[in-house]
Amino acid sequence: MRTTTPNSPHISDRWRRIGSAAAATAALVLAGFGTAVQANAATTTTTAAHKVSTKAIAAQVAKAHVQYTKACGATPKKGYAACNALRVTGGTTAFMEKQAALKGVAPKTIKPNAATDDPTGYGPSDIQSAYGLTDAASSNGSGETVAIVDAYDDPNAEADLATYRSYYGLSDCTTDNGCFSKVSQTGSTTSLPSADSGWAGEISLDLDMVSATCPNCNILLVEAKSASDANLGTAVNEAVKLGAKFVSNSYGGSESSSDTTYDSSYYNHPGVAITASAGDSGYGAEYPAASKYVTAVGGTKLSTSSNSRGWTESVWNTSSTEGTGSGCSSYDAKPSWQTDTGCTKRMIGDVSAVADPATGVSVYDTYGSDGTGWNTYGGTSASSPLIASVYALAGTPGSSDYPAQYPYKAAGTSALNDVTSGSNGSCSTSYFCTAKSGYDGPTGWGTPEGLDAFTAS
Repeated sequence: MRTTTPNSPHISDRWRRIGSAAAATAALVLAGFGTAVQANAATTTTTAAHKVSTKAIAAQVAKAHVQYTKACGATPKKGYAACNALRVTGGTTAFMEKQAALKGVAPKTIKPNAATDDPTGYGPSDIQSAYGLTDAASSNGSGETVAIVDAYDDPNAEADLATYRSYYGLSDCTTDNGCFSKVSQTGSTTSLPSADSGWAGEISLDLDMVSATCPNCNILLVEAKSASDANLGTAVNEAVKLGAKFVSNSYGGSESSSDTTYDSSYYNHPGVAITASAGDSGYGAEYPAASKYVTAVGGTKLSTSSNSRGWTESVWNTSSTEGTGSGCSSYDAKPSWQTDTGCTKRMIGDVSAVADPATGVSVYDTYGSDGTGWNTYGGTSASSPLIASVYALAGTPGSSDYPAQYPYKAAGTSALNDVTSGSNGSCSTSYFCTAKSGYDGPTGWGTPEGLDAFTAS
């Protein structure tokens, strides 16, 4: 592990974009998805005359497979985030199976590395319904700005965002009306980084998740000139400088002894809700999710249900190498408001939201490496901007607060959906990697049920 000064563009070997996984159900062929297939099959019958056979769904699942794109070709330089983090998949998603069931037909199969003409994942109404946000999303968020930090430029970001919002009937969010803005890490609107198709899909995912969760929010996209520690951190500082009170970061990497320095240089912003993806590689602590100043966001598998909520969730775990991150930090001190006893330092995560690509979200992107048009993505790249947007719906944080502590005040209440099933790997301390009643590493205190767990009061 290379260690240099925080201003060096080559601080470590660790950084990578937290992978968003596209067109989800290819992951069905990997370990850990049998339960979801059965659950979806069980909901396919609508009437005696209209149903999708279990065999038909199984046939689609059997064809699914995963293909990893390598948009940047070679292995990234030391200290930079990987450009091949997008997982392109084929098959069917839970959303597609649900829609097919309503029509009484078998779901169509998505070919790997091919976008579609229509959305195949969850949209705004699904996300708002799942997390008790329907009323809040229609009336809250006006005047609030959610910042998205990514590396490199997506030249089609604003146009793709417009297509997503138009399809789902959301109001325009453009530079002309002041809703959308795109700047470099120095705040320039004209001197932007070089374009990169590997990061463009990530940018589209982030922007679309803010739109889906908080349609009335303004969106600030801050593009770092490269995927280095220093540049991504500088972009976070710029987002706060420009007034954003909510900042999402869908990147990360292995921990290092320099993390406490990065904390003070880039992530220590009282009065700002900063979220960070817990990671997509299964059990193991990552940074900046390990920072005591951020809300570490884990990932779940989100499925429709006949229960009173209408949804059910479990830990996202596709295979031994793909699933939500979690773990006990080796370097970052434990914040005073985190009281789990098995980890003496910072524990990941705090809360969670949908991330399993097999129950993924719809994204519109025309510059990314996964094809032109609609894709279905997953990963904690989806859950981080989603949670940042929930904070925005809940209102401006207290000026001296670290909003990561807010969900802890609501722990054990109806303000959070407690996720109690699933695991993201093997660990010596059970709750580090296995869901249980109350707090656990993979899902934290759970997922939003309205705004109460994310407010300053």
